[in-house]
Amino acid sequence: MSRYDNMTYRRCGKSGVLMPPLSLGLWQNFGAEDDPEKARELIFGAFDRGITHFDLANNYGPPPGSAEETFGKIMKASLHSHRDELLISTKAGHAMWDGPYGNWAGRKHLISSLDQSLKRMNLDYVDIFYSHRHDPDTPLEETMGALDYAVRSGRALYAGISKYPASAAGRALEILKEMGTPCLVYQGKYNMMTRDLEGMLDHILEVSGTGLTVFSPLAQGMLTSRYLKGIPQGSRASREGSLKTETLTEDLLTRLRELNSLAEERGQSLASLALTWVLRHKGVSSAIVGASRLEQLDDSLSCLEAPELSAEELERIDNILSSNQA
Repeated sequence: MSRYDNMTYRRCGKSGVLMPPLSLGLWQNFGAEDDPEKARELIFGAFDRGITHFDLANNYGPPPGSAEETFGKIMKASLHSHRDELLISTKAGHAMWDGPYGNWAGRKHLISSLDQSLKRMNLDYVDIFYSHRHDPDTPLEETMGALDYAVRSGRALYAGISKYPASAAGRALEILKEMGTPCLVYQGKYNMMTRDLEGMLDHILEVSGTGLTVFSPLAQGMLTSRYLKGIPQGSRASREGSLKTETLTEDLLTRLRELNSLAEERGQSLASLALTWVLRHKGVSSAIVGASRLEQLDDSLSCLEAPELSAEELERIDNILSSNQA
């Protein structure tokens, strides 16, 4: 059976790019401290399941850069023959090296960072290059000009922006269109508990024809079964990293258990339900998920076989989370 037989791809905005509804993000579990063989298993496991989009950034690790290095070793050793079947994205804009040019979104930082990323990943080009965050001190014309140059120079096929506030995003899209390098895709945080993107989806992205990739669709693991009985040892919350223990209040855990009950009624896991909810919006090109085991990836992919959420189920979700918007 072909890896593509069971995957239905989504068009990214109004472009010619098709994306898998779920993409594999390499933010966690692909750093220098992680098992390289497990990383290879996850990447090939995702690809064999029809996931063709792999999302990286220059600062993913730890340490920064090591996720790209891990991916680059796999690319060179065994994935290079499939390069034209893959959609590979990376980003620049967070602190990466010392000095005045190692951060934010000036032309010097973005182009230098992209050149470094290509070397780490053993690539001639990336498919999508994002400005990772809005830089309030650099003119948008300079930042978008750097993205335009990345595409015109052959370093990237498409330009994207990530985490930009709506006002800056709208203007950035206009500038790129004027330059002749339309923005392929916006990347933002979106899940049941964080819905700020919905206004942008309806009023900016749809009008411009820009696609949307979603990160944190499982709210850093909160919208999974992992925390339903508390905080297990070794979990992200227990390590006090990007997810703090104080976030998991008893009130929130009660609401998560209610969502889990709804998921069970539908024959789904909580994670699968959360992804069904995100992907219900036709403007979402792809939801980026992480995984430390193939079983987690399979659980996420099960959302693609789930029935659509009814109006009553959507209302029930809203009622459960009504006082818990983040």
